[in-house]
Amino acid sequence: MINAYAAHEPGGKLLPFEYDPGELGPEEVEIAVEACGVCHSDLSMLYNEWGMTTYPLVPGHEVAGTVAAVGERVTNLKVGQRVGLGWQSGSCGVCEWCLSGDHILCPHSEATIVGRHGGFADRVRAMARHVIPLPVALPSLSTGPLFCGGLTVFNPLVQFDIKPTARVGVVGIGGLGHLALQFLHAWGCDVTAFTSSPEKAEAALRFGANHILNSRDPQALQSRSFDMILSTASADLDWARYLAALRPKGRLHFVGIAPKPVVTQVFSLVDGQKSISGSPTGSPATLATMLDFVVRHAIEPAIEVFPFSQINEAMEHLRHGKARYRVVLKRE
Repeated sequence: MINAYAAHEPGGKLLPFEYDPGELGPEEVEIAVEACGVCHSDLSMLYNEWGMTTYPLVPGHEVAGTVAAVGERVTNLKVGQRVGLGWQSGSCGVCEWCLSGDHILCPHSEATIVGRHGGFADRVRAMARHVIPLPVALPSLSTGPLFCGGLTVFNPLVQFDIKPTARVGVVGIGGLGHLALQFLHAWGCDVTAFTSSPEKAEAALRFGANHILNSRDPQALQSRSFDMILSTASADLDWARYLAALRPKGRLHFVGIAPKPVVTQVFSLVDGQKSISGSPTGSPATLATMLDFVVRHAIEPAIEVFPFSQINEAMEHLRHGKARYRVVLKRE
């Protein structure tokens, strides 16, 4: 039996919950959870904001732990090995997207907390190809947030072949944004942080920003010229102004979910050959590359730690925007 914390209704409290996962699949791995990050996506699923939550819901998709058991066909992982698990827990492995390394785009992709139980538990299961060994240098307690938050902002750098000479703006200095600043700084880019919070402006400089602009000041974007603007914010802004601040062939890229449709004149895209795009987290190969990059450049999320027994307090802390900058649950 697996002991977990589950909500039984939208926005409900996470309460102790026990379930029988059945026999371990031949290509599955069972992970003994040591720590698990609390992501804003867990809140979105808890409140069924995306209309795809099933209850009882066991959230948690930023898992760090050790391999407790492996299926009979698993050859790449061993019992006792330190590993991590992110948003994606399964894929078909044989479609064009999986074969090209884009497992996250697999039409049969399985998410760790969609239609199945996640990592707010003592154990969690996933397909072996989505369970990634942890480098020795990475502590389990702070690694979990890299498996979703970190990968989400690292993936665009790889997908769009961002150059070290690029000028990149980051909108929103929170759980995603503070990691984006660190990645971009280590990448060699000239980095501008957009934030309306004086407190976060100071922190953004520590995380690697070269410049700070007020995200709500309409004059701040004038005479600016970015190769990419990466929006990590879950907010509605004047996106036309951000598009206007892009260089020719520039890209406005979303990894945060803006609540309302993004509206712009097509001419603003055609004139300058600009793009609006978005991306999910990332695939196993990109995740492994990110972990190597993290170790090489000593990148780590800023975390606040709660014991699993305070799981509801941790969720409320995040929901009220108090997290600085990622919340992690620790096994007691």
